[in-house]
Amino acid sequence: MSQFERPSDESLARCVATQEIQQLAYSYALAFDSRDISMLHGLWIQDVERVDYPEINIHTVREDFDQWLYDLGPTVLLVGNHVVNIEDADHATGSVYCLGQIDLGEQFVQQAILYQDRYARHQGRWLFERRRHLLWYGISTAENPFSQAPADWPAKTFGRGTLPEDFPSYQALRAADTTPRATTKQ
Repeated sequence: MSQFERPSDESLARCVATQEIQQLAYSYALAFDSRDISMLHGLWIQDVERVDYPEINIHTVREDFDQWLYDLGPTVLLVGNHVVNIEDADHATGSVYCLGQIDLGEQFVQQAILYQDRYARHQGRWLFERRRHLLWYGISTAENPFSQAPADWPAKTFGRGTLPEDFPSYQALRAADTTPRATTKQ
């Protein structure tokens, strides 16, 4: 197509669908890291059958998943490559690369993850049906960056920052239940 040709309605619809689907992966990372449980649940179609790990459906593993999110220390999910394959107007699949940095309490783990996703448009909105969490590798690091002294940014460029504790959703989750939790081991 030359620069002067108009894209077809179908091409535009595929571009919009791809962009909306890619936003799901970014929203998942933000909701996960900020512990915005409501936002996280809102990214998934609710009426699907139960699945087992490594497949994730937030609504079928909700109780365990919510507890796991509470038990985790701070996390950083960095979304990278995201290939989307539109199947039809209401169904798509995708592969999402993600680097995860996860505070497990006694361990700090870095993971290279490939999510293989299934998406569906539900009531006009693209949502996750399933995610397969596949691991390239996970490595425990010698240092936990969340154990550092405060950075007091911008005074210093290194040290512990104010996230995730500055997220209102993270604060609300921590305030909702003060029961001590054992650190999750993997």
